[in-house]
Amino acid sequence: MAAKHIKPKFSQSQVTEIVKRLFSLTPSEVRSLPSYDDQNFFVATVDDGEYVLKIMNSADSENLTLIEVQTYTMAYLQQNGLPAQTARPTTSGKLMSLEEMDFGYGCQKYLVRLLTYLPGTTISKVPLTPQLLYETGKTAATMDKLLQEMKHPQLSILERGNFIWSLSNVCLLEGYLPVLNGDPLQEVVKSVIQQYKWTVEPKRSNFRKCINHGDFNDLNVLVQPDNNNGHTISGILDFGDMHSGFFIHELAITIMYMMTEHPEPIEVGGPVLAGWESVFPLNEAEKDCLYMLVLSRFCQSLVLARHSVKLQPENAEYLMISSKKGVHILSNLWKLGKEHVEKVWFERAAQLSEQYQKK
Repeated sequence: MAAKHIKPKFSQSQVTEIVKRLFSLTPSEVRSLPSYDDQNFFVATVDDGEYVLKIMNSADSENLTLIEVQTYTMAYLQQNGLPAQTARPTTSGKLMSLEEMDFGYGCQKYLVRLLTYLPGTTISKVPLTPQLLYETGKTAATMDKLLQEMKHPQLSILERGNFIWSLSNVCLLEGYLPVLNGDPLQEVVKSVIQQYKWTVEPKRSNFRKCINHGDFNDLNVLVQPDNNNGHTISGILDFGDMHSGFFIHELAITIMYMMTEHPEPIEVGGPVLAGWESVFPLNEAEKDCLYMLVLSRFCQSLVLARHSVKLQPENAEYLMISSKKGVHILSNLWKLGKEHVEKVWFERAAQLSEQYQKK
């Protein structure tokens, strides 16, 4: 099956029928929500509040154990004080259902879950103040510490060896570089990958292991207004990229995506780092690799977005959200260099840590 045929294409009427049949709920409103390669629908019900119906793509729907672990993880975080979605059981008591459908290229199975709707707006739509960035770093670190303590008989499923979005697999991007042929960006990406091989891979044995959310981005973090004319985090979405990784990877991913939403991207690293280290201080090897790991995540995002647009041109606007700003930020970070960027990040983090500890 061609990769472009993986994404489900359920209509609103089909979603209404699924919600009625599986959950005995009557939708009063159904609307589509943005998604990378799944389908998400906001569902308001007459009977019992608001939900998100998540329909997995046909490829990921084949891995029921992985989805089961992701669903368990969300409930585990919610029980431990972090705002994650939880799955509503079907009328038969199951947390997920496989639905068969033919969208014109053969009958495929799509895994369906009805998740609680979390209030708030995406962090991409509000000002990224130092306080909010600090909380974002703190929340990401808290999440990974909790995940490190989580027990489940199938956790080994998260050892996703060649998972293309893992920051352990940056070198796999070399196979995708032809999508940048003729683009000056290609040389920057090649240089970052080479530097990653020289500076990050030799130090990986000193990174502390954990389970990564893997996609703590500007569209997967929800916020609500607080009592101080700012915002506070109200939701963590989308655990589809969960995998066994390292604490430093989650921090790099968080910094990278928050940079895409800030008018002065280099100012993001300090507050996020300060919040992170209030929960989980970095060791020397992790500190030394943070700059290259942030750049590496930019490379993953930019290269894989271009690749996905080739497969799903109709979804180009959503797929290229981070990419539009990311090209300029990556090029600028590379020009500024490791020493300058680290100086900005670590000096600002030290200032904020001292400031917030005094409060």
